[in-house]
Amino acid sequence: MKKNILKGVAASAIILTTLAFTTMKKEVNIKESSVTWTGKKVTGSHTGTIKLKSGHFNVEDGKLLGGEFVMDMTSINVTDLTGDNKLKLEGHLKSDDFFGIENHPTSKLVITNVSKKSNSTYGVVANLTIKEETHPITFDLKWNENSASTSLTIDRSKYNVRYGSGSFFDNLGDNTIYDNFDLEVNLKF
Repeated sequence: MKKNILKGVAASAIILTTLAFTTMKKEVNIKESSVTWTGKKVTGSHTGTIKLKSGHFNVEDGKLLGGEFVMDMTSINVTDLTGDNKLKLEGHLKSDDFFGIENHPTSKLVITNVSKKSNSTYGVVANLTIKEETHPITFDLKWNENSASTSLTIDRSKYNVRYGSGSFFDNLGDNTIYDNFDLEVNLKF
């Protein structure tokens, strides 16, 4: 009888320990979330959106541990132009000159390391893959119970997106497109 009680206590302790340290996936609501991009050139800038295909955070005991996000590159949308100009720029961004969506329909961000900076801010290290090129990036993530947000600056030239880049082509003048583009990310879960 004592053996059965001890076995029951031991089994209960193991189960409670396992439950207490279980990592859970916190799925992102892709319809309620938004990613807005801004690309700049010598003569101005353009803005638009891109949709998430999927995304989740790994959370343990309310603490952020990691996550993974897939962007739908086929959804690149220009929001500051209309008509033919809008369609022309969207087509160009989707072409091999830029993101080559026919061969690279998705991009991926995988969080590899997280450190808490304050009650609502995490320092994040992640691997970003665009056009089969993967490079580490760092950013701060604002974290709330049902949402997260961040601002990212990405150097497109690291991902073989070189069109109009003064880093690779000389004498572009007013046609130079800056290598860095910005993302404003607002996630809901």
